[in-house]
Amino acid sequence: MTERPAGTPAPTTASTTASTTAPRRSDATRAAILRAARDRFAADGYERATIRAIAREAGIDASMVMRYYGNKEGLFAAASEFELRLPDLAAVPRAEVGAALVGHFLARWEQDGTLTALLRVGVTNEAGAARMQHIFREQLGPVVARVCPVPGQAPRRAALVAAQILGMALARYVLRLPPAAAMSRDEVVAWLGPTVQRYLTADAP
Repeated sequence: MTERPAGTPAPTTASTTASTTAPRRSDATRAAILRAARDRFAADGYERATIRAIAREAGIDASMVMRYYGNKEGLFAAASEFELRLPDLAAVPRAEVGAALVGHFLARWEQDGTLTALLRVGVTNEAGAARMQHIFREQLGPVVARVCPVPGQAPRRAALVAAQILGMALARYVLRLPPAAAMSRDEVVAWLGPTVQRYLTADAP
């Protein structure tokens, strides 16, 4: 048996190559499926979107979608996972929390089309609406509770904040109403920031 010189890497075998490339292929396939699912759910709605159409758009066989996600419900749940990545408003000067939150949401919407896809589904489908409710309740609620004057009012205040944010998102990114779509990010922050600030920190009426 020939010994390898010290420091010489072990030869690559077919089995080791397969073991390292298979996870990469799996990750790429999952990513392609989720991209296609978000596009189809956004364009067709939950009811009309089909596993077959999603698979075709992802360039794979429908059986692969079923293999990874089981059924359309499982696929939708995976495709609608989204982290708002909200900032810690307690670390922001109190007078600036409204502007900071609006600016953050605009950045997230423009960096990732998932939220727009979810919004499209949410306005036409109960499952989509439930998913959006969950995301905003579980992620926005605790952030609002840390800065509002009465923590028990956080759910109501978070709902008011969401109404402003989602309303602008619908006008700007889904309906593309010319004035809303044409405004710069700074302009949107200047208009919405004071309203969101009031919802977050003002005394309740």
